[in-house]
Amino acid sequence: MTTHLDDLGHAVRFESTPRRIISLVPSLTEALALSAPGTLVGATDWCSHPSDLDVVRIGGTKNPAVEAIVALVPDLIVANAEENRADDIAALRAAGWQVWVTDIRTVDGALESMSRLLAAIEAPACDWLDEARARWSSLPEIARPERSRAVIPIWRKPWMHVGSDTYAGDVLRRLGVDNVLADSPERYPRIRLEDLPEFDLVILPDEPYAFTEHDGPESFVPVACALVDGRSLTWYGPAMVNAPAILEEQIARATGR
Repeated sequence: MTTHLDDLGHAVRFESTPRRIISLVPSLTEALALSAPGTLVGATDWCSHPSDLDVVRIGGTKNPAVEAIVALVPDLIVANAEENRADDIAALRAAGWQVWVTDIRTVDGALESMSRLLAAIEAPACDWLDEARARWSSLPEIARPERSRAVIPIWRKPWMHVGSDTYAGDVLRRLGVDNVLADSPERYPRIRLEDLPEFDLVILPDEPYAFTEHDGPESFVPVACALVDGRSLTWYGPAMVNAPAILEEQIARATGR
């Protein structure tokens, strides 16, 4: 038996290399499907990548069907401290299942977290991880001549925004965009638009709320709005490989930089 520590320091024990894995996080589902083909037996209803993923669906990230999970007899369940509820994770562990919880809040943290997880399950195909590390390490470190001060809404009715200590905030920081709510006491504060600090750019992702050119920018006229790919902004995993190029192009289109 081998013992590993997940991102929260919880011991996860394997009697043998896991070969029946359930993922409760869409971005980790994509990473596991690509890195350890054939090991995923279950994933959430929201796990949309890869598009041909053929596994049992076990409900949502916030309301997984525990009975369906148990019926799959997994060697390992992979979750995330932000995406999944602590009560669900505790219940699965109490029932005797091995649960690996990730806690990802920065680009470097994502690369390190996934590297440890994939090494622990002896994933054979991790080339994308090396490529993602190379892409992000090649970016100029913070010292971009022109930086934007942005607000990043993730929902409306009510308006919610990216606050402090988030993966999305660190992604944008690395791309020359400073989050005006980076010092918020909350990670995803609800703040009325009239109460926001000054900003010169709005980042509007297409998930979790599907902002479009006709739904979102009208609320921020005359400030420039960048409609961006939510997967590139918030998914840690294979999406990290192309995320810098995709987001830089979308931001440049909005700002003219």
